[in-house]
Amino acid sequence: MQVDEDAVTAVLNRLRRAQGQLAGVIAMIEAGRDCKDVVTQLAAVSRALDRAGFKIVASGMRQCMTAVDGQAAPMSEEELEKLFLALA
Repeated sequence: MQVDEDAVTAVLNRLRRAQGQLAGVIAMIEAGRDCKDVVTQLAAVSRALDRAGFKIVASGMRQCMTAVDGQAAPMSEEELEKLFLALA
């Protein structure tokens, strides 16, 4: 599946942000920070990853609904639903 360039940029920014947040979580655990603070930051990482995944699925929806390369059949509504549920 290919997505437009703006969507790719947005996804990459979100993933880089999540990567930084995850590094922060690791540092917090290594420093023995409070469990509540660690879980709060871990939840933020999870949300950032979810948003990146949703952005990929949403921006690729048009390509998923039509056969892009002439070889693959368009995705069914059930297959698209499964993509969304994989992120839930």
